[in-house]
Amino acid sequence: MEGNQTSSAPEGARPAWVDDGLFPFRSRFVTLDGHTVHYIDEGSGPTLLMLHGNPTWSFLYRDVIKRLSDRFRCVAVDYPGFGLSRAAPGYRSRPEDHARVVAGLIPLLDLNEFTLVVQDWGGPIGVHAAARNRDRVAALVVGNSWAWPVNGDVHFEIFSKTMGGPLGRALIRRYNIFVTLMVPAGHRLRKPTPAEMAHYREALPDAARRRATGVFPRSITGAREFLASTERDLAVLRDLPALVLWADRDTAFRAKERERWEQALPNHRTVILPGVGHFLQSDAPDEFSDAIEAWHPLLKEER
Repeated sequence: MEGNQTSSAPEGARPAWVDDGLFPFRSRFVTLDGHTVHYIDEGSGPTLLMLHGNPTWSFLYRDVIKRLSDRFRCVAVDYPGFGLSRAAPGYRSRPEDHARVVAGLIPLLDLNEFTLVVQDWGGPIGVHAAARNRDRVAALVVGNSWAWPVNGDVHFEIFSKTMGGPLGRALIRRYNIFVTLMVPAGHRLRKPTPAEMAHYREALPDAARRRATGVFPRSITGAREFLASTERDLAVLRDLPALVLWADRDTAFRAKERERWEQALPNHRTVILPGVGHFLQSDAPDEFSDAIEAWHPLLKEER
């Protein structure tokens, strides 16, 4: 991104509450447009760029990284205001803002022939960023997500108006309900441990820090222009090999959204994860990892 100011940030920025046993990776930091962006870069081999949604961070991919880093270079990013990243003053935390940060991070980290791995808001954010780095993208892994406007769909309208309205934003800022309620509800096969939940709570410890997670719900319908642009961006990525990796007990994204991804990405394979909830990377990390390893086109070339 022309005009970006980048440099290395202090390695000591990792807070004490991060448990090295649960998250046994080196935390790396760069500054990008005034943000301090945290990311994980583990392993070697074909590159996977992993993007999270709301209200999570790279911690969501911890078990997947452990499983895949012996065969892949696993890069997982925290958006400004999420996880261990810090946003520059005045940052609006809109999905289009995060998408521009990720688009700038791709060349900064020299990611080439990478596979984009997305879930939740990682879908539209990643599609936007990948389309602006098309020559660097080799393949896509799409978890439960979307990348087009959903205005008029009652399923999304109700959620956006409820959680994105004044009451929902107040509950997020005061009680951190996206973490306390949504993270457990998004796991169906296993229950997050108290230590795991603490890593989501500590990343959003106060009202000021939670502001970013409160922006996303109203953006589901409010960011219509951005989501329309990501739908157009999908055409740029249409011919890429794609793995549609879908949890079938997600209350947020349904078979309807999966089928739309399949139509948009004709060179796809679909793997359904039965009984798995919204946070499929954490709910079923073995199945998630195995599906990527069995499908990945660059690994097939090595065999």
